Amino acid sequence: MSASTDASPARRGRPGYDRGQVLAVAVGLFNEQGYDATSVADLASRLGLTKSALYHHFDSKEQLLALALAEALDSLEGVLDEPEGSAGDPAERLGAVLRGAVRVLVDKLPYVTLLLRVRGNSDVERAALERRRAFNHRVTALVAEAQRAGQIRADVDGAVATRLVFGMVNSIVEWYRPGGPVDRERLAHDVVAVALDGMRTR
Repeated sequence: MSASTDASPARRGRPGYDRGQVLAVAVGLFNEQGYDATSVADLASRLGLTKSALYHHFDSKEQLLALALAEALDSLEGVLDEPEGSAGDPAERLGAVLRGAVRVLVDKLPYVTLLLRVRGNSDVERAALERRRAFNHRVTALVAEAQRAGQIRADVDGAVATRLVFGMVNSIVEWYRPGGPVDRERLAHDVVAVALDGMRTR
């Protein structure tokens, strides 16, 4: 679920910020300073709120992290369930999933950046890592299906191929800047071209 549609009651707090805006600022600060190094006082200071006013929006710093990671993971998982990712032959579906993952990364760049920095230091982080592994397993299964169909090379281990491809996709967070010379759709096209052309059977 997205931060703005969290199931808890709408608690807008003081005028000027809604929950989504507070979450976006928190994610930016977590990426800038590191989650563990960021205190509630740091966040309140960045927002120009008191700590008590911040707690009117969210119960804890951990809740902010959980919602931020869910924002990224829900979007990535949704790619696998979109019509393009669940219809057509295996290679077409794999291409659609890769394009969708790139689009999510660009659209949710701060949230995905935070997800990729998670190391499993808490229950929230470990749960996020488990969801990432489950996502990777589903993509690996799609790679294996394309291999059985003779559409991509069978001499490449499916799990290794998935790791390599998503290593390339995930590296985008290190250099991509919204508004730069490469737009989202061109980036998605280029990633799929590089990834799938290297795996297709000749």
